[in-house]
Amino acid sequence: MTDPHHKINLHHLAEEAVTGAIGRGLTVATAESLTAGMVAAVLADTPGASGMLQGGVVSYQNTVKANVLGVPRELLDSVGAVDGRVAEAMAEGARRVCGADIAVSTTGVAGPEPHGGKDVGSVYIGVATADGATSYRYSFEGSRPEIRGQACAAALERLLEALASAGYRA
Repeated sequence: MTDPHHKINLHHLAEEAVTGAIGRGLTVATAESLTAGMVAAVLADTPGASGMLQGGVVSYQNTVKANVLGVPRELLDSVGAVDGRVAEAMAEGARRVCGADIAVSTTGVAGPEPHGGKDVGSVYIGVATADGATSYRYSFEGSRPEIRGQACAAALERLLEALASAGYRA
């Protein structure tokens, strides 16, 4: 994240997410692989985050995805860690483990080499709510830090979308 505007953008997105969650009385959790805690950290950098951020799980290794978040081992064995269904299961696991209303997850390939047959820049963001989980696929470009920063921003944007669903049942 060498671009100072990118960092400002992350903090702006985080401020919106913290304000939106608190305003709706909702709690948030994270499950992060390629971002390794960046999403939770940028949320925690925001004043008032203690009113909405339950916690997060850095699940860089598949054993943590399976043992802590409950991602099915068969799924990890069959598709690898970089997959939409894995992102969904990670988010569901974080929501359950942290006791949150909404959870967001990140998994992907930051580079410099492809991983598990997936290209550098392949990223999945998962979101879990009381209504279920969904995932979103991205294809980012740039250096390892740039891809990780873009994934963090995408996770915050998806969190904002989930918060904006006014009909959400807590």
